[in-house]
Amino acid sequence: MMDKEQTFIESINKLKGTGVRITPQRKAVLEYLIETEEHPTADDIFKALSHEHKNMSVATVYNNLKLFKDTGLVTELTYGDSSSRFDFRTNPHYHIICTECGTITDFEYPALEEVEHLAGLLTGYEVNGHRLELYGRCPNCQK
Repeated sequence: MMDKEQTFIESINKLKGTGVRITPQRKAVLEYLIETEEHPTADDIFKALSHEHKNMSVATVYNNLKLFKDTGLVTELTYGDSSSRFDFRTNPHYHIICTECGTITDFEYPALEEVEHLAGLLTGYEVNGHRLELYGRCPNCQK
């Protein structure tokens, strides 16, 4: 796995390659997403960064998240609650969500890619993705 600094540099270069201007706020939001193990909402990001970036607004965060999503840097997670969450990790992986505290944890299970292939063969569909989410109580809520 790439280290976080290298990931940050490559992400900035990807944005520059699309003609995007790299502002201090944009860099801060991107760095926050790369550094966190959480799946933050736009409000979470704003609260974490606004004390260091006084001219940052919630709209700035939302605009940057949309830009990052459009360029393939982040994935937007919607689970039916009121707020989208954002995941910098865009490689194939899945989520398990705590039904008590809402913590979202990543996990990988490569065999599910075989399920996509098999589903396409059995149905004739051109499968372009799937989504798996599991629910349960996280270790902290089990205490």
